[in-house]
Amino acid sequence: MPRYVMLIRFTQKGVEAIKEGPARLDAAKQAYRAAGAEVKEFYLVTGKYDAVVVAEVPDETTAAKLSLAIASKGYSRTETLRAFSEDEYRTIVSQLPKVNVK
Repeated sequence: MPRYVMLIRFTQKGVEAIKEGPARLDAAKQAYRAAGAEVKEFYLVTGKYDAVVVAEVPDETTAAKLSLAIASKGYSRTETLRAFSEDEYRTIVSQLPKVNVK
């Protein structure tokens, strides 16, 4: 199943209600399970983003639906990236077409 990395920033509303954050994370995990997906890892991080989630999701449409549904609650904003495993990377690179550009 494809993996996605979600880079999360808390909104002001999310920070104000941060003590309820673990319950919202549990609800998000349940929403992922209900959609046939799975949150594999969650990290609270420092820097430009507040949290990072790694999830397995059946397809990009499901990933978009989950991101929009969660963001619609107003506690966070996400940037979702399709992540390719090392094996996928190696396959992609080995199948690159020849391009004759100078």
